[in-house]
Amino acid sequence: MKIICTKADLLKGVNIALKAVPSKTTMSILECILIDASTQKIKLVANDMELGIETIVEGEIEEKGIVAIDAKIFSEIVRKLPDNYVTIETDSEFHTKITCEKAKFHISGKSGEDFASLPYIEREGYVTISQFSLKEIIKQTIFSISDNENNKAMTGELFELKDQKLKVVSLDGHRVSIRTIELKENYDPKKVIVPGKTLIEISKILSGEMDSMVRIYFSKNNIVFEFDETTVISRLIEGEYFRIEQMLSNDYETKVKVNKKEFLNCIDRATLLIKEGDKKPIIIQISDGEMNLKITSGLGSMNEEIVIDKVGKDILIGFNPKFLIDALRVIDDETITLYMVNPKAPCFIRNEEESYIYLILPVNFNSAVN
Repeated sequence: MKIICTKADLLKGVNIALKAVPSKTTMSILECILIDASTQKIKLVANDMELGIETIVEGEIEEKGIVAIDAKIFSEIVRKLPDNYVTIETDSEFHTKITCEKAKFHISGKSGEDFASLPYIEREGYVTISQFSLKEIIKQTIFSISDNENNKAMTGELFELKDQKLKVVSLDGHRVSIRTIELKENYDPKKVIVPGKTLIEISKILSGEMDSMVRIYFSKNNIVFEFDETTVISRLIEGEYFRIEQMLSNDYETKVKVNKKEFLNCIDRATLLIKEGDKKPIIIQISDGEMNLKITSGLGSMNEEIVIDKVGKDILIGFNPKFLIDALRVIDDETITLYMVNPKAPCFIRNEEESYIYLILPVNFNSAVN
């Protein structure tokens, strides 16, 4: 095999493929990136058996071939090469020479035939969404997935297609994040659970451009994302997702409209008094025209008031400040609306169209005060 491409193109491709290289594995071949120049295109492939990525690199194939190279060594070499054309050559024993200007590296490769190829997925019917929308919807929900492997469904996000809408849901037992976007076409109903790891890695690769589209294909066990010159294939999480409908309610005793930036900045200031690992709540007292936020910790206390528009009853309620901050940071509206029933019931932050809904459970108020 002999290929020639620019360092910039090669590095871009390597950085994309790296996202599917496992950090720990008992199969050494999975620690490699496959360079596949056996057809008319140069493909870089990585596969950790849960997530697989194939990306095409612009370049010239002088001699067709295929080789697997240790991903860590290969990526470090490419990263530190001069900004010029890179030549990669292999012999029949998979010894690999990487040349750029006067820099020459000789490393051992492995047979590409031993590499775990990506599963073949039948491409029947797909959803089209802009890279911008997909990147945004991941950012706006991914923070509330769980890292508890005992409950696998919570480590992923529900992708629910219905008519002309895509709804994405995440939850971790303390909060629920829901984002809904309008699509350009109608689709048959479908529900799948996509691993959080897959979505995190995809969001790093997406350009986020409004005009660049992503095609999403669904199969029984896998989901496929195709965009630019990259294909990402991920296993789905098996099982049923939680029935979130029963958690959602339009009932409220207290409705509050508040300036989002002012509310967020105030909570952010309050967290200055919380040491990492502490679980000190922020106590919010709501009365006519005013919201009082208070936090007390071993470092001191803070008290601040914000002007609000309130409908309904006064309420005194406590929250984990991080949960409020996470939700507020990804809402673009200048003014947000909070709906509360009592100090022990979930608080909802949602807009009138319900394109976003954030449900946050309050902390036990009695223990919060003491």
